[in-house]
Amino acid sequence: MPKQIPCLWMNGTAEEAAKHYLSIFPNSSIDQITRYGPDMPPPMEEGDVLTVDFTLDGQPYTALNGGPQFPFSEAISFQIVCKDQEESDRYYDRLVDGGEESMCGWLKDKFGVSWQVFPEELIQLTNDPDPGRAQRATQAMLQMRRIDMAEIRRAADSVSV
Repeated sequence: MPKQIPCLWMNGTAEEAAKHYLSIFPNSSIDQITRYGPDMPPPMEEGDVLTVDFTLDGQPYTALNGGPQFPFSEAISFQIVCKDQEESDRYYDRLVDGGEESMCGWLKDKFGVSWQVFPEELIQLTNDPDPGRAQRATQAMLQMRRIDMAEIRRAADSVSV
C-alpha cells in the first residue's frame, strides 16, 4: 500500500502546530520546512512557511499554510488509542489545552484539529461478547466528555434488578 500522509490545512500556524505536536508525542521530529518563494500567490509572503513535514511517533504528517478558506471540522479526527487511563489522560490534557472538549473522548486542540483520545480497553468493553455489558459500557461512554474507564467498567459490570 502506498504511504498515506495526512495534510493539515492551516492558516499561518503550520510551524507552531508542528512544534506543539512534537512536544506531546514521543519519537517525533520536524523533517523539512518549505518556504514561500518570490511571486507566489497570497496569503503568505516570500520567506513565510509554506509547509512543514513532520513525524509524530513514526507517523508522517504535512502542515500546509494555505489560508483561511478551509477550516477544520469534526468530520475528520485523529484517534489516539492509549494503553491505559494514565496515558489517555496525559494525551487528552495536552491536546485539549487551549482547545475545547466535546463528547466521548473527542476534543479540538488549539489549532482546531479534532482528536479522539481513549484507552484501548474502551474498544474491548463496547464490543464485549455479552451484548448487555457492551450496551451498558457504550451508554456510560456516551455521557462522558473525557473517557473514564473506571466509570465505564462500573457501568458495564452493573446488573439491573
